[in-house]
Amino acid sequence: MQDESIFPRGRVTIMGVLNVTPDSFSDGERLTGRDAGTDLAAALRAAESLLEGGAHILDVGGESTRPGADEVPEAIELDRVLPLVEALRARLGATVSIDTRKAGVARAAVALGASIVNDVSGLQHDPALARVVADAPGTALIVGHIRGTPADMQDAPRYDDVLREVATELERAVAFARAAGVADECLAIDPGVGFGKGQQDNLQLLAHAGWLGDRLGLPVLVGPSRKSFLGRITGDPVDRRETATQAACAVAVFAGADAVRVHDAAEARRAVAVGRALRDARRKELS
Repeated sequence: MQDESIFPRGRVTIMGVLNVTPDSFSDGERLTGRDAGTDLAAALRAAESLLEGGAHILDVGGESTRPGADEVPEAIELDRVLPLVEALRARLGATVSIDTRKAGVARAAVALGASIVNDVSGLQHDPALARVVADAPGTALIVGHIRGTPADMQDAPRYDDVLREVATELERAVAFARAAGVADECLAIDPGVGFGKGQQDNLQLLAHAGWLGDRLGLPVLVGPSRKSFLGRITGDPVDRRETATQAACAVAVFAGADAVRVHDAAEARRAVAVGRALRDARRKELS
């Protein structure tokens, strides 16, 4: 099954981040103009850089889901992402993922050529999103894990057993997607590093990414890129967390992750190559 999935077994898939929002934690305003609209030329340059660096998928988001972020009206999100989705497909022929919690945004992006829907809410925010994917043949769904909403998810996250609790909650979301008609080969999971998690929760989820994938029988995407839990380890501000990001990516791939979502594709390509080589070496020793 996994050989036919959106994250093929023969590689570690690199998903490049393209946030066209004025308030993203890492690259806010970098790809937006003075009116907070999308700077299409800047976004396309960033997309080309990600593809040249080795990104297999470009993940376009028009609503920040950083801790404390408020929901963006659907009309604004559509205005931000649709011109970019269309341009990425028409001009670069890129594989495009739409990072959204809203069925309406997903439907419009898929109509313009997006082939993956990346829902950090795990279908909690807008359950109709599952049907949007099911009704679009060949479209895949990444089911993320979160407790609460971006506005309140970091208020007081608490788990007794983060691995089993996250796995159980993802299983419920995946079951809902399947019931809506989404095929297994079109499904992947994301444990939601940084989404309603404490420091040790994030570390455990990365260190056991393969366990989660084995339990659910689905490929796993992880997104540690430049997040605050890395800053708490190294003491670095967000603009100096790239080395820590790549260390986290390498370890997560060694632990069994199938894909990483990153801001710097070129560095990630090197990091995941090391993680994959070490993982393969370990498996050969144990076989």
